Amino acid sequence: MENEIYQAGDVVYVFYRNPHTQDVANVQSAAIVNNPEKEDELALFLYETYYPLSSDMAVYATEEEANQAYNYYYGDETERYLQ
Repeated sequence: MENEIYQAGDVVYVFYRNPHTQDVANVQSAAIVNNPEKEDELALFLYETYYPLSSDMAVYATEEEANQAYNYYYGDETERYLQ
């Protein structure tokens, strides 16, 4: 992920794991915002929490892209091999 392709105000999609049930993940929209701790950096704002953007994050520009990746990683194993 290249931070330069995002701007504050963009809406992106990420995988989010339920903190109470770790085996449950889903696609969630999030906002790209200016990082309040480092003014020259961007952050991902999700559920009232700021996450610094990094190349370790799987961030998708569209919900469709996120759903396709989600189905690939979390979908039925036989479905993965058919794609």
